Amino acid sequence: MSTSTPKLTSRPPGWKTLAPSAPPGTVTFASNLPKLPVVDLQDTLSRLKQTLKHIAWSDDEYSAVAKKIDQFAVGQGPVLQERLLKRDAETRHWLEEWWDDMAYLGYRDSVVVNVSYYYGFDAQPPHLPQTAAARAAGLARAAMIFRKNLKSGLLKPDATKEGPLCMDTYRWMFDCCRVPGPEGLDWSVSYANDDFGDTGHIIVFRNNRVWKVEATQGGRILSTAELEKQIQYIYDHTEREYPGVGVLTASDRDVWAKDYANLAASAQNASILAAIQSASFVINLDTYKPTTAIQHSRALWHGESTNGVPVGLRNRWVDKPVQFIVFDNAVAGLMGEHSVMDGTPTVRLCDDVLEMLRDPAFDHGTPAASSTLVPTALDWEITPTIRKAIEEAEKAAAELIDSQKLGFLLTPYGKAAIKKFGVSPDSWAQMIVQLAYRRLIGNEKRIGGTYEAATTRRFYKGRTEAIRVVTSESDAWVASMDDKNVGKDERRRLFAAAVKKHVELAKSAGMGQGVDRHMFGLKKLLKEGEEVPALFTDPVFLRSSYWVLSTSAIFSKHFPVYGWGEVVPDGFGVAYMTGYDDRLQFTITSRKEMPNAKFCEEIAKAAEDLYNLHAEAGKSRL
Repeated sequence: MSTSTPKLTSRPPGWKTLAPSAPPGTVTFASNLPKLPVVDLQDTLSRLKQTLKHIAWSDDEYSAVAKKIDQFAVGQGPVLQERLLKRDAETRHWLEEWWDDMAYLGYRDSVVVNVSYYYGFDAQPPHLPQTAAARAAGLARAAMIFRKNLKSGLLKPDATKEGPLCMDTYRWMFDCCRVPGPEGLDWSVSYANDDFGDTGHIIVFRNNRVWKVEATQGGRILSTAELEKQIQYIYDHTEREYPGVGVLTASDRDVWAKDYANLAASAQNASILAAIQSASFVINLDTYKPTTAIQHSRALWHGESTNGVPVGLRNRWVDKPVQFIVFDNAVAGLMGEHSVMDGTPTVRLCDDVLEMLRDPAFDHGTPAASSTLVPTALDWEITPTIRKAIEEAEKAAAELIDSQKLGFLLTPYGKAAIKKFGVSPDSWAQMIVQLAYRRLIGNEKRIGGTYEAATTRRFYKGRTEAIRVVTSESDAWVASMDDKNVGKDERRRLFAAAVKKHVELAKSAGMGQGVDRHMFGLKKLLKEGEEVPALFTDPVFLRSSYWVLSTSAIFSKHFPVYGWGEVVPDGFGVAYMTGYDDRLQFTITSRKEMPNAKFCEEIAKAAEDLYNLHAEAGKSRL
């Protein structure tokens, strides 16, 4: 397909159907997966009542919202439920379109910090060259092999011990890009075709300059050596800085949509946009050299900022779902775009790529005898309007970066010890966070809830549901930990009850039996002019989904750092890992006015207190 001009300039109806379906061999289970359920209304309202009891600030507040739930249950609730059931009967997935637009594509703040996420990689394997060019080349070849396996239907489908997981969002991993919408709604455009991965290029950024690198030739993926030669050419021929057009992608989405239209008005620029959008993926070669976990995290999360200049974001294209970032000291990672693909598929991508490169037997390929490939520089036409847009985008990006804090900590124990205590490591980590947050805010009233992401990929096109972590049981245990009148045996009993409840909620959410997606669907079906149910504007109801703690866990033994941003101004993002035997890993993000360092201290103390509570019991199981 030609990439001389951007494929689309306005959001088409049914834009998702324009992307090719994933190969049948890769999504063997997709057509057989059940639909995301529409939960019984009374079941959801019963769960909702339970989740609000500990969010209410007084008995009167709770009584008021409980009454509104009862009114909704016999009033507008059944009417909206019937509409939802009708929508479910007429669609393959009642939530998909709404969730795409309301959760992501209609979001207008910068995707940087607010939406994007990052994974930091462990070091280059010692048997491989330790240069940045070699690191980038190895990542490129391994990722192209993963892409080929995906497109050829050879990628083993994801599954858990409970059964298969939907692979649909893998369609949006390669050969595609988010596009800023001029009317308040973005979309993604796909250039994927049925070539089985035998063709394709990548885009490389260095000192803000765009380079097109052919990653295939004659139906084969280039060898690591051939890719390294092209990447080294880019290092050697991009010594000065070029206009930082990439920073435009980090702007407010409405601002970016306007700047995008101005950029695409030039035929030369339109061709570059198409080359970026259609690229298999992007590699950003950054001049920064991070050496600490926090430096590594922040450089991936929002790029390096030097003297108030967003140097890193100049060298990005944050609308691409996959950007491998390689720093000049060969430290590396990934920045992901979240709108149509959650983090678990890119964990799989990165794990597979890094495992390939760790294997000394990995096939790095054989260079063609006559290979003379040279990357192509794609230089923007910079008009005064674009130059001014870049200046404005840099100011906004610098302010965004400066507004953020990031904390990182490791505990001195991990999964092995927690398992000996007979506790779910995920529940253990969540209770640490609950105890730490309560100690952080002291006697202040709780201003919101805790969100933990649960995957619903066991359903066709499933994405996530919210686990409402805060429960009466968790609150009772948290209160006991600093109550001198409560003994350790009672604290352990309360902890066991809190963990049991959390495990139940996590399982229910994974089965699509949560509260938030169902209530979201009911609200979406209110018709214009209809009275808004009193429940929907109740302060306790609204508070319960104001996510002051946005939490989630993934695991890869290859990720020494990973994270994302907070979702509300006075909240925290809590990314954690429980898969290591010898440590738990926490990354805490927030705005700089929030007590980030203090929260990290409280998490460390809570982790120690929880360990001691069980270690002192003198037994291995609760």
